Amino acid sequence: MSRVKEIAVLGFMLLAIWVATNTAYAQQDPMYTQYMDNLLIINPGFAGSRIVGNALLVARSQWVEFEGAPTTRSFAYNTSLQNKKIGFGFSVMSDKIGPLKQTGVYVDYSYFLQVSNQFKVGMGLKGGVSFYRANLTDLETISPDPIFNNDIYENFLPNVGVGFFLFSDDTYFGLSVPKLIENKITRETVTTEYVNKQQIHIYFIGGHSFELSEDYRLKTSTMVRWVKSAPVSFDVNALAGFKEKFWLGGFYRFNAAFGIIAQFKPTSKMTIGYSYDITISELSGFNNGSHEIMFSYDWDLFSRKAK
Repeated sequence: MSRVKEIAVLGFMLLAIWVATNTAYAQQDPMYTQYMDNLLIINPGFAGSRIVGNALLVARSQWVEFEGAPTTRSFAYNTSLQNKKIGFGFSVMSDKIGPLKQTGVYVDYSYFLQVSNQFKVGMGLKGGVSFYRANLTDLETISPDPIFNNDIYENFLPNVGVGFFLFSDDTYFGLSVPKLIENKITRETVTTEYVNKQQIHIYFIGGHSFELSEDYRLKTSTMVRWVKSAPVSFDVNALAGFKEKFWLGGFYRFNAAFGIIAQFKPTSKMTIGYSYDITISELSGFNNGSHEIMFSYDWDLFSRKAK
């Protein structure tokens, strides 16, 4: 690894650790433990960066046995187009927490520039719409409250986002804001005011793959997530791989959780992953951890021109 890359990796890690140790974790948008394979959801600049097309399906059940705990399902596809200078992607996400459910459909576009002999940068745009519902009538209240007499429907919440993804064969850094519009979620059917808002999320990501020997590799990654008026969250992951087929490692989410990650590649195009989170926050005594299953398949839908 060159001196510039070493300084960049070290600087990013030190910055992320400093931010995390001065704040606590709080959940906002849907989270993923295997985010390093699911970067399209948070960064449109990632679309098409791997050249080959890829379809990714993720199912996550968080805080098992905790009533109303989050469950998330997502599907994403991305590929490169037009002489590998343009990337395209789309994603569908469904997230449910208690009586709240949101579904999002988004399309991603990226354009790539060669910035050095090793690095390219993907500049991406994301656009789409979310559908929101709150089944407030399902909740039991101690005393009557008009807020809970009707459900909330917001069937069209458009949004746009941006992202930058700097990458080489073994290193990447990213900065993104997947939703720039703070849509208000309101209900006007009752006199009691009820207002919610889609908060802006800012993501910093980084990763590097180390070649330990001919058969062994080590993949490391980190993510810092900032949300207005909420604590910062910080994740670090490390996976050791044997002959690019078996991967085993762990992760730590500061002040929130830690756990294991295992991945298996039965073929060169297919990857199956599983992670298990153990909660270390105040919720640790009320749940049995979180499960996440990931299925990835390299699948080209479009032909490409040769360079």
